[in-house]
Amino acid sequence: MAVWFVTGASRGLGAEIARAALASGHSVVAAARDPRTVRAAFPDAGERLLSVALDVTDEAQVQAAVEAGVEAFGRIDVLVNNAGRGLLGAVEEASDAEVRAVYDTNVFGVLTVTRAVLPVLRAQRSGHVVNVSSVGGFVGSAGWGVYASTKFAVEGFSETMALELAPLGIGVTLVEPGYFRTDFLDSSSLHRVTTAVEDYAEGPAGAMRMTAEQVNHGQPGDPVKAGLAIVSAIDSGRAPLRLQLGSDCVASVEAKLVAVQTELDAWREVAVSTDHDDVATPAR
Repeated sequence: MAVWFVTGASRGLGAEIARAALASGHSVVAAARDPRTVRAAFPDAGERLLSVALDVTDEAQVQAAVEAGVEAFGRIDVLVNNAGRGLLGAVEEASDAEVRAVYDTNVFGVLTVTRAVLPVLRAQRSGHVVNVSSVGGFVGSAGWGVYASTKFAVEGFSETMALELAPLGIGVTLVEPGYFRTDFLDSSSLHRVTTAVEDYAEGPAGAMRMTAEQVNHGQPGDPVKAGLAIVSAIDSGRAPLRLQLGSDCVASVEAKLVAVQTELDAWREVAVSTDHDDVATPAR
């Protein structure tokens, strides 16, 4: 059985991943800002669960959590970078401090945890890194620009890591969930810009603020099924680079692929009609 290291494991998708891993017979290092919430979530887990305090923006705490996991179980086989922070608002509305706070968790936090765990996986010449991205890491959406940019960043370095780590026996998977019934839209995870620009109120960014309130805890995706799907994919030994979860995610990805194909077709028409020395731009 494997040892899973899961960040943001006290609730939401992180808790369901940890629960599914435990149900499959694995051991879990469940990391959360308050480890007491982890024990409360898994009261019957026994010795196969180690709860550790972890703020992914605190490098010393990250290193201590990883060392505690290795000391308890002797190894780490699967790293799940799940802890995240949201920001809702038009791109222009987001202050520098608000943007940096999201990047500190969603990008630099993921990198910090990954740097701490990879030496363990490299020494073993085996393991898997699971980075929880979002449908917003593949398709931009009004009101989610800054958040989406952090997930686009995760997608970029995860694709590269997949190439770099494959020769060392380490896999990489990006999980791209759509809307799931978790606490992500609560104030505990989702932050809203403090300064709103009136011009955006009646547009798509303003509409998204209303939508986020209306769909909270009524999202179509089942987080229990998502957790099971993620663990099953890793256990299969054939996990893809991208694991897209939820019918809304799949629909959004398919729509973007169609749009990209349309742009490529337009570009080919322009390129064929120009000399090689000319600079051509796709028709739009």
